[in-house]
Amino acid sequence: MNHISSILKNNYQKSVCSFIPFITAGYPNIDLTLDALVELDKQGADAIELGVPYSDALADGPLIQEASKVSIQNGTNLSSVFTILKKVNGVISTPIIIFTYYNPILVRGIKSFIAEIAILGAKGLIIPDLPLEESVYVNYLCKISNIELILFISPTSSDERILDIVNKSSGCLYLVSSTGVTGIRDTIDKSINRISNDILIDSGKMVILGFGIAYPDHIKQIMKSNISINGFVVGSAFTRILSTYICSGNKNVINDIGRFCAQMKSATLK
Repeated sequence: MNHISSILKNNYQKSVCSFIPFITAGYPNIDLTLDALVELDKQGADAIELGVPYSDALADGPLIQEASKVSIQNGTNLSSVFTILKKVNGVISTPIIIFTYYNPILVRGIKSFIAEIAILGAKGLIIPDLPLEESVYVNYLCKISNIELILFISPTSSDERILDIVNKSSGCLYLVSSTGVTGIRDTIDKSINRISNDILIDSGKMVILGFGIAYPDHIKQIMKSNISINGFVVGSAFTRILSTYICSGNKNVINDIGRFCAQMKSATLK
């Protein structure tokens, strides 16, 4: 089994859902990204999504779009992300999942990109705008580099489409909790109950849920009604905390990140 899926499965067998924070590389700056990765590792994150900043991030809401904008203005690029990976490789034990749109990969070269992140210790890859028809080739390259390709499932996808995604996936699945872009929400789309409990329950795949999850109660409520959800991704809420460094000069931002991570992680206990 793939590295990320193994973590999800092992935790779930212990009656624990996995917790996966998301942060944008280079936001608010490179040094704080490195500090945040170390702190999230320290506070028990089961995996960490590291986002590659991108100017045309269609799946991202205002908070993460602004984080990408600031990061790019600071000069963060793909090489910067590789440098971050190199610096934390062997320093933290939490596996890193690279979250990037498809275009930066195409510009770098698909083979080169996947080979490079594998060498630098990344364990997973999420490409939100990857056409399903092209996922077979990308998945092949990921498998030979021991990278777990994680495919998206939208709450608006037809049953046939979902089953097609399941069949093409060799890793865990990322179920999007709400229609639209990322961002903090008060409620979660009720359609995920049907998708997770009626369709994905027999898929044999580990399932993580993301987009809109921001509070411990979100996690607890979803765990009560969705037995096939094995992990949770939280991004905008972490981005909001990191933004306080820019907005108000918060010098305790890394401690705040750590406390929030610990709170969310504790909510994953069944």
